[in-house]
Amino acid sequence: MKRTARAALRNRDAVAAALADFLPADGTVLELGSGTGEHVLLLAARFPALRWQPSDPDPEARASIAAWAAEAHRPNLLPPLEYDVRARTWRLFRADAVLCVNVLHVAPPDAAEALLAGSADVLPAGGSLFVYAPLLARGVPLAGRLARLDAKLRAHDPALGVRALDTLVGDALRHGLALAADRPMPEEGDRLLVFRRAPSLSV
Repeated sequence: MKRTARAALRNRDAVAAALADFLPADGTVLELGSGTGEHVLLLAARFPALRWQPSDPDPEARASIAAWAAEAHRPNLLPPLEYDVRARTWRLFRADAVLCVNVLHVAPPDAAEALLAGSADVLPAGGSLFVYAPLLARGVPLAGRLARLDAKLRAHDPALGVRALDTLVGDALRHGLALAADRPMPEEGDRLLVFRRAPSLSV
């Protein structure tokens, strides 16, 4: 049942290293779109003071996460939840941070809006949303790896593709999530964005 993804294995160490500068000292991190489970498995090992809550709408993905977790025996790695980022039941959750890795470019455009709105609902004041994704910055031409990735995704489904960094940041601000950090990652075109929930929001 365990699945593996080359992209996850390629970037998970870099993701963990970047997150180390921003994660809370304790609490629960809700991961959306956990996929094979290889990211959250490593994060649970690297950050044992945090509880890691994986989730995915795909039953095969959840089976893979559960299989990796059973092998690892990490008490801070919780059983995977069946959840689609676009669902309207975010208020059932409480999390000190939200993590979304390599989802937005392979999901319909409304997934980004749902991620931002839902995170604003569940995060405490000052809580963080972490988004790792290939993103196109303003004034930078779509070229190289991002151009190849975008073309491949749009050939499969025109609604998919590399998202614009400025659009995501602007939409986040509309939901009371201010950009606190923008860190370029080793994989060409990938970035880790850290958004913080404004204290004035109510949940």
